Amino acid sequence: MHLVTHQFEKEAEFYWGTIKPRAGEPTLTWEQPNTLMDAQYYPLDIKRAKEQEFLRLEQGQICVMEYATKFNQLSRFAPNQVVVEEIRIDYFE
Repeated sequence: MHLVTHQFEKEAEFYWGTIKPRAGEPTLTWEQPNTLMDAQYYPLDIKRAKEQEFLRLEQGQICVMEYATKFNQLSRFAPNQVVVEEIRIDYFE
């Protein structure tokens, strides 16, 4: 496990080196690295599949906490559907 963690740290360090602002450039917002990382590591077809998975998500037989976790994980792939808090609540219910 330690070796895998170390390899991920190196990948993250390399990635940060490619996106971090240079001298004189504006600092990045929290959302910008996430957007850049999504663009690099999530192909469009995967994003669309995850968005559809979010739109079809139902609690079914799983507990509320498990459903909430899955809802939050998938909602990032459907930002337009959850941009307003009231709509986000409607989707959750």
